[in-house]
Amino acid sequence: MLGIFQQSKTGMARKLVIAGMVVSAGLLAGCAKKNKDADLNAYVESIDPPDVLYNQALANLEAGRLAEASKKFTALDKQHPYTEWARKALVMGAFTNYRLAKYDEAVSMAKRYISLYPTSKEAAYAYYIVGLSYYRQIPDVTRDQKDTRRAMEAMQELVDRYPRSEYVADAKAKIRLAREQLAGKEMQIGRFYLERKQYLAAIRRFRVVVEDYSNTNQVEEALYRLVEGNYAIGLNPEAQTAAAVLGRNYPQSRWYKDAYKLLQKGGLEPQEHKGGWLSKMFGKKKK
Repeated sequence: MLGIFQQSKTGMARKLVIAGMVVSAGLLAGCAKKNKDADLNAYVESIDPPDVLYNQALANLEAGRLAEASKKFTALDKQHPYTEWARKALVMGAFTNYRLAKYDEAVSMAKRYISLYPTSKEAAYAYYIVGLSYYRQIPDVTRDQKDTRRAMEAMQELVDRYPRSEYVADAKAKIRLAREQLAGKEMQIGRFYLERKQYLAAIRRFRVVVEDYSNTNQVEEALYRLVEGNYAIGLNPEAQTAAAVLGRNYPQSRWYKDAYKLLQKGGLEPQEHKGGWLSKMFGKKKK
């Protein structure tokens, strides 16, 4: 009897536990439904009309509350995608993120604007924002120049696509500065090799400067370093030609004076040997 009672008691306990679980599940389901409804209502209530969001964003931007303006522009793009307000919010959001120094976000929004609205009148400005965002991240010459190249490419695309844009003058100025930076990087690497007497590796770097960046301020030193490197390994005709080209194009340069003195030590002087790449590139006058 006791065993039967215990079994019966155990069975009743199981039934009570199951019943409790069912009731709890029902209560949880009811609560979940209420919470879901409440969240949905809150979400619906949180969606402001696009014009209201845009004006709020502009007001924050004008007041200097850039972070809040950025949030509003982003919210508008998400809540009202592909509308005229969202189009404006994309380019203004890119500008705001640029002002916040959130360059990755600025580039992302500007590129998205370009992909969605390539023919709009603000597309040139979007390209400009991309270029500026990369330009602001240009590191010193000792570091990787990936952002320098990206800035130059973005600005060049702006110039090519929108030659009459109001941003072209500044874009061209930044392209020139970016080219100076890239040439400076090549010079820095070339000097590194030269100091370690790795002359062929150094010559290759200086040749890149002369061939690809001949309109930068780095080319005078690059020509001298070509004299120095070629002279060091006994390629005297190449050294003489580099000195002659340097003297013809930059006669007052201190680098030409140094090149002349260096050749004199070996009983040589600047002399152009026809047929070399330098002669073909420069001809009779600086390009």
